Amino acid sequence: MRYLPLILKNSIRNRRRSVLTIASLAVSLCLLGVVGALYTVLYIRDAAPAQARRLVTRNRVSLTQPLPLFYRDKIEHVPGVQAITVSQWFGGIYKDSRNFHNFFARFGVEPHVFFTIYPEYTMPEDQKQAWVQERRACIVGKDLVTRFGWHLGDRITLQGNIFPVDLELVIRGIYNAPEESESLFFHIDYLYEGLPASRRDTAGAFTILATAPEAVPQIAPAIDDLFRNATAQTRTETERAFALSYVSFIGNVKRFLLVICSAVTFTILLVSANTMSMSVRERINEVGVLKTLGFTREAILGIILGESACIALVGGLIGLLLASGVCYVVRQGPAFIQQTKALTLQPGTAVACLLLAVFIGTVSAFVPAWQASRTTIVDALKDIG
Repeated sequence: MRYLPLILKNSIRNRRRSVLTIASLAVSLCLLGVVGALYTVLYIRDAAPAQARRLVTRNRVSLTQPLPLFYRDKIEHVPGVQAITVSQWFGGIYKDSRNFHNFFARFGVEPHVFFTIYPEYTMPEDQKQAWVQERRACIVGKDLVTRFGWHLGDRITLQGNIFPVDLELVIRGIYNAPEESESLFFHIDYLYEGLPASRRDTAGAFTILATAPEAVPQIAPAIDDLFRNATAQTRTETERAFALSYVSFIGNVKRFLLVICSAVTFTILLVSANTMSMSVRERINEVGVLKTLGFTREAILGIILGESACIALVGGLIGLLLASGVCYVVRQGPAFIQQTKALTLQPGTAVACLLLAVFIGTVSAFVPAWQASRTTIVDALKDIG
């Protein structure tokens, strides 16, 4: 600590270089922070209590392949199953499909059990009853209401693209949920009415509520074993794993994120190492002066490493502030996947990024600092003239 004022003063002695270095580190740490936040929300964060009790059963072959509707009755009798509902992705077109602003999730569900399976979704009781009792009624998330300026009683037309039917819906409820409020839910029976008879006895998936989180590991294999020899075999997984299956359409996202982190870390290391090498070379005479004043090798090594760590720490702090802003912007935008609505720079991720920044700053400066600390007084001062 006795050399801290000297370290801070030397860190900004070449202000242009320091600013550029801090800026490059800030941008890199911003990218690392966003990637780390995305990795955390996708693969590390624990499921919410209500989500931990939910499972999804879909066709084993693909999400695009339906399941027979009568599977619901059999799944309902599996031990540990408290409730079950049909869940059908409708797709469809709202206004202009070319405008991504008009994209949001649209599901056909069974209203009478919906709030049993999704207890975290809240809505006034009168709106719940209005939705249940009216065939063409739908409910929408509060974020959708904000985005489109909808009100209770407004009519919405969804043009079918996956299904050969257009839906004329009336908003009867506005729900609120902790993480997801950008979906539309309507009566699955209303969809079945407009479909050919051959397509009315199918379901896209079944959402299941377990009696307790401890029952989930037993329910999944029990359901899949039930239809092991059926024509349409099933794949049952937790709701969290099911949501990640949408992400897998892009590719191996986990590996992609790790590759990005590795590439950014290597780039930061090169930038920081180049900056510190130039800084030390320019100050070799100063090192000789410090040694004549009694500074030891260890003190000189610590001063140079401290300067690099200080610059890296400032760049890291600015980068994390930028990353928090980016996460906020992503949360406000349309949700391609549900997890992005919970994208937040967690304290653990922020601390890890700061430690990485300090580590990179220290490692990148170690070689030039070590060489400078071992330079003799004669060699360091021979060019003074």
